[in-house]
Amino acid sequence: MDRAAPVAPGVGDVDLAGWLDRLEDLFGRVLARAFVRREPRLRAWSYLLGLVSGLERKNGWTLAEFAGDATPVGMQRLLNGAVWDEDEVRDRLIDYVAAELGDPGGVLIADETGFLKSGKLWAGVQRQYTGTAGKITNCQVGVFLAYAVPGAGTRVLIDRELYLPKSWTGDEQRCAAAGIGGDTQFATKPALARKMAERVIKAGLPFAWITADEAYGDNGKLRDWLHQAGISYIVAVACDTKVPAGGERMIRADQLAAKVPARGWQRHSCGPGSKGERLYEWALADADDRQHLLIRRSLTSGELACYLCWSPRAVSLASLARVAGTRWAVEECFQAARNETGLDHYQVRQHVAWYRHVTLAMCAAAWLAVCAASGRPPPEAGSGSGPGDCGRAREGQAACGQPPGLRPGNHDYPGSRQMLCLSVNEIRRLHAAFCRPAHPASHLLHWSQWRRRHQARARHCHCRQRRLRQ
Repeated sequence: MDRAAPVAPGVGDVDLAGWLDRLEDLFGRVLARAFVRREPRLRAWSYLLGLVSGLERKNGWTLAEFAGDATPVGMQRLLNGAVWDEDEVRDRLIDYVAAELGDPGGVLIADETGFLKSGKLWAGVQRQYTGTAGKITNCQVGVFLAYAVPGAGTRVLIDRELYLPKSWTGDEQRCAAAGIGGDTQFATKPALARKMAERVIKAGLPFAWITADEAYGDNGKLRDWLHQAGISYIVAVACDTKVPAGGERMIRADQLAAKVPARGWQRHSCGPGSKGERLYEWALADADDRQHLLIRRSLTSGELACYLCWSPRAVSLASLARVAGTRWAVEECFQAARNETGLDHYQVRQHVAWYRHVTLAMCAAAWLAVCAASGRPPPEAGSGSGPGDCGRAREGQAACGQPPGLRPGNHDYPGSRQMLCLSVNEIRRLHAAFCRPAHPASHLLHWSQWRRRHQARARHCHCRQRRLRQ
């Protein structure tokens, strides 16, 4: 592919040319083969470059301007009407992650995130609760599957499904208007998570555990399927979940936790955070004949969190704590994808367009994750106890040695000659700074005029519709 701008040479762990080579490699292995025609294939490459650029917003207008197009029609066609299979791209993305980041100790994480929208025409939109806003609001909800490797800093989104409420699946006319097939049936969020997990198993991505929050852990059908499939799991459940207490008697999980003797609690870290290890007290109790209740207690407030877990093999309490803490990696995936690759910047309403934009954003995020992993030392490399060592640095931000040419200032302190390894955020910023296309002033002025004309037409249409309603 043609490169948009000259790339600066690498310095220390900053390998700008190598990063762009990796982006071209991802495009060739994951995206290129999905396109028969050259024009949409080049458009997809431009779209991908735009997603990892420094644009403030990454939608059809801004991506078209960044790519040098005269109008956003081509970018909109890529998402709405071009012939390519976004599910084929998703499958190849899973294969790419397996080859580049796969680890037998990997953890699959199911979770959801909301996309706030106004209006009623966006596929799947309705007033519903989303943790993104922390309240019930008008939004779309996407269910995602993330892949993380505890201790290695690996975390990346690998699959997605758009949740369609019953208000949509029960309205054929509304579905048809949004491009949703007439045979689409309602599926709960745990059912969508199972569907994605089945695809990952079929693809052969190595993993050891599945974890999820209460929205999925409280679903008995999902837990039953995981157990029957022989998949180890640790899923959060509500503290009022009833568990056996001997005979036929049932007891709440938090009441069982209160009966755990002092010697039954062990202090373990569930993973490194921004301020060091995240230490909690943990206890394990039998929930029934096939699963255990894992209890986490805060060292400061005493607040409890409960998990149901099962594994066909013996696992230490410290390992269970580490896997349970890995669930938070999906939140960092969402944050990085939103901030760095425009996961929620789309302005398309069609069902297929949502899948296509989100899939492309996930591909861009996977490239960032692979670039970050390539410059990260192995987990055991930082087992020392000095300031800034990998064992105490945040996952994904291990400490790296001083690069050539770096001279610390006069006010040295212990560990000041070390830096955190490059994060996905920093890689995206550096790539955007050195790989910006140079457009002439006439192109920028053209887009200014195009936007103002379009906005004037939109305002005129809105005013006319309002007068007709009155």
